[in-house]
Formats: sequence, structure tokens, C-alpha cells
Amino acid sequence: MPEKTVAENVLDVAAGLILRADGQLLLGQRPEGKPWSGWWELPGGKLEPGETVLQALERELDEELGIRVTEATRWVTYVHAYPHTTVRLAFCRVTKWEGEPRGRENQRLEWVDPARATEVGDVLPATLPPLRWLQLPATYGISNIGRPEDLPAFLQRLDAALTGGLRLMQLREPGWPEGPQAASLHAALQAVLQRCRGVGAQVLVNSAHPRAWWGEADGVHLRAADAAALAGQGPALREALGPQAKVGVSTHDRGQVTVARELEADFIVAGPVAETASHPGQAGVGWEGFEAIIADAGLPAYAIGGQGPDTLARAREHGAHGVAAIRAVFR
Repeated sequence: MPEKTVAENVLDVAAGLILRADGQLLLGQRPEGKPWSGWWELPGGKLEPGETVLQALERELDEELGIRVTEATRWVTYVHAYPHTTVRLAFCRVTKWEGEPRGRENQRLEWVDPARATEVGDVLPATLPPLRWLQLPATYGISNIGRPEDLPAFLQRLDAALTGGLRLMQLREPGWPEGPQAASLHAALQAVLQRCRGVGAQVLVNSAHPRAWWGEADGVHLRAADAAALAGQGPALREALGPQAKVGVSTHDRGQVTVARELEADFIVAGPVAETASHPGQAGVGWEGFEAIIADAGLPAYAIGGQGPDTLARAREHGAHGVAAIRAVFR
């Protein structure tokens, strides 16, 4: 990306989320003499002409912290308007480096828990969204119960997934029988909620199911068509669900991503990357197509379609926050 697009008056910046193995994140305090001095931020800086985002990030982290990046991936590109400038922040996850970070520009450094990062002091407004996104799990499970008589077997698979670390899932049962057996899906939701809440996992309800259930659970996952129908109603949806609820949105193109952003979604699911058994005959968009969908999304994205824990590393190489899956999660 260019350093600056004059027509849009946007400054392109690479910002690094330097993450230790224990989940701690590095923040730096802006020194005296700089705008917003005393505020805490993610290290990084503007792109120089001809640089890629990762090249700029490596240079900036060497200049600011004296470390050499050995493993980093693109994550979320997010636009934030400050009073006197607009910045397009290319957030990157940095998971391996050489050297011990030190403030080469006389800035203070602190390792923080992302969930409690604001306790260190005032944090730059543009740094707040990635602190929230970091708390999203890497794996998003999607249910595949099928029929009422299959619920006990699914709950066994759910228990195994929760024991393995699953902390976010979606109840999505489009094939559940109608008529007298329809009410049994609500009972299935209650059983799922009981198990998930016992270990601190969250459950979103697909928008194909009754709206009253969204509030009973931890939020809603909107199908692309349902998200489009709610366009412009983001604040009202948030108010109805409550401040702690999550909103996910399925997306297949850039226009649907725009709708998700307008709805103040917490994340998107993009794809399918590859053909799946649940959507036979629907060709995947491939990794190039996935990157095109999520470019400048301003939201973390889960890759779906032929994905699972085994593909997480590859998905992150293409900008994904994590992976969403049915069979690879609930085996």
C-alpha cells in the first residue's frame, strides 16, 4: 500500500500485536513531545513508499524496540478517524521474534493481558478494537445435531470439543424437523447452553431460528440475507441484545462485509474457501478469494469451507482470525 493517499487523506500504518506464548500483549507509551503523549498504543508506524505492510512492520519494530521479527501474519485492516487525520491501520499478529523488546525511543513498555489492557492507563482509541478482537477464540464451532434423536450423540461430541478448548459455537440446525418436533430444538439449545456455560464458552444462535432465542443465548449469527434485511438497524439490534452479546455475520463478498460493519458486528465468517459436504456443488472461493472478501473489512474474519484446527496456521497466513467448521470441530 502507498504511504498516503492524498485524495482520501489517509495515512497507512502497520501496527504490531506482539504476543507472548502466555497471551500477554506488548503496549508502548507515547513519549513526551509527540501527539497523544502519555497514551498507550501498539508499536508500529507509517509505510514508506514501496514497502509492504510486513516490511514496514519489521522495520518499525526494529527501530522502536530493537527486535527482529521472525513470524508475523496480517490480521485486520481498520480505518480510524482522529480529529486531524485518518489512519488505515494494518494490524498484524507477531508471534516470534529475536531479541528482548526495549524502548529505543524512550517510551515505556508494558506486557498486559488484552482483556485488562486499559488498566495500564489511557489507550489510544484506535488500539481499543484489536484489544477486544483478541478475546475472540481461534475456533468457531457450528452445530450439526440433525434430528432430535441425535441430540445425545451430539452432546457427547460437544463435551469432547469443550474439553479440547472450544469456547465459541453457533447453534445452526436448518434441517431440524418441523411440526410437533420443532419445539425440541429449543430444548436442545438449553442443553447446549448448560454445557457451554459450565466452562465459560459462548453460544450464538443462527438467525434462521426464533429471535427470542438470541437473547437467551450469547448473541446471534446472521445469515447474509438476514443481515441485509437489518441494514441500518445496528444500534437497535445491539440495544435489544444487550451490551455483552456478540453478533457474527456470514459474508461471501465485499458488499456483505460492508453490511456487517454497519451492523457493528463483532466478526464475520467468510468463504467458503473450499467445497464442503454441507454445501455440495458450491465451489470454494480459494484463499485469493477469501483475501479479497476480507480486505479492509475492519473486522476479524473466520475462514470457513474445508477448515478446522489443522488449517488454522494456513488460514492466518491469509489474514484470518481463525477458522469456523462443523465436522472438524464436532467429531
